[in-house]
Amino acid sequence: AAVLRVHASVSRVAAAACTRLAILCMEDQNRQLAAGADAVEAIVAAMRAHPQEEEVQTEGCWALRNVCAGDDAAGRARRQRAADAGAIEAV
Repeated sequence: AAVLRVHASVSRVAAAACTRLAILCMEDQNRQLAAGADAVEAIVAAMRAHPQEEEVQTEGCWALRNVCAGDDAAGRARRQRAADAGAIEAV
């Protein structure tokens, strides 16, 4: 998430960071850690910064999907956090 915040203006870095977050968040234990590091907001910010960059949009959607996965209360809270951050509009 830190890389996204610092380098969000560089599309290839944003796309690569989203890819890494998506991969990390395939594992349950990493989802809440990523959310706690403001990954949801950083992903949405990268997607908003690069609305015409297909790779950023694709990797950002994948990352959001994985960060927000889970049927428990934490998963629901992460999905709400994504919506509050503007993820729906960013897509």
